[in-house]
Amino acid sequence: MSSSGAILRGGSAQEVYSQLKALILGFEIYPGSRVTETELAERFGVSRTPVREALQRLQLEGYLTVRPKQGCFIRDIDIEEIDEHYQVRIALEMCALEVAGTHMPDKSIRELARKWDPARQPKGRVDVETMAELDESFHIALAEGGGNLVLADYLSRINHAIHIIRRLDFTENQRVELTYKEHYAICQHLLKRDIVSAQQALTQHIRRSQLAAKTITLEQLSRAKGKPRRTVRSV
Repeated sequence: MSSSGAILRGGSAQEVYSQLKALILGFEIYPGSRVTETELAERFGVSRTPVREALQRLQLEGYLTVRPKQGCFIRDIDIEEIDEHYQVRIALEMCALEVAGTHMPDKSIRELARKWDPARQPKGRVDVETMAELDESFHIALAEGGGNLVLADYLSRINHAIHIIRRLDFTENQRVELTYKEHYAICQHLLKRDIVSAQQALTQHIRRSQLAAKTITLEQLSRAKGKPRRTVRSV
């Protein structure tokens, strides 16, 4: 099913997963809402089996939760909790830059800078999910570049926790363009081994991204809350 209401006759678990994830990310299904296999199967025009598989995958990815004896619920959006995740993220990123500034080879930094050179930015609109993945890969590359894989793993977990709103930072082209410029500038600081300037630039970059994503999230939640909501039937 798409936001237009189309259904997937005979759709696979992958198709149900993709469409349902899009509905969740677009707040078409409001955060905190209870959903059931039966109701979703009717909406998508498929059997319960592909719906069950899609729900299991989305649960593993953190987009929904299963409460014993209550059912399946779309993950709620807790802005205060998200802000706390961002605080932890900045602390981890500062540590990653300090390690990268000391141990990451110039060659690796130059390769990373080349990928984010604004002159090499893709032409036209970039898919939001693709850009979000590229952005996260940049930050993980800095942590891995310093050789601390445990740090990279922690940072990856934080990114996973805030992905649902972080991706919204890339719905506007100007934010995509700014991301290329800021990533590139951070790499230039690292090449000079100016860790303090790199940390300052990265902190500003994350704060701007956080504010943009938070603003869009609140706007979308407000719009979604005002829409008529379907009744979700019990199984």
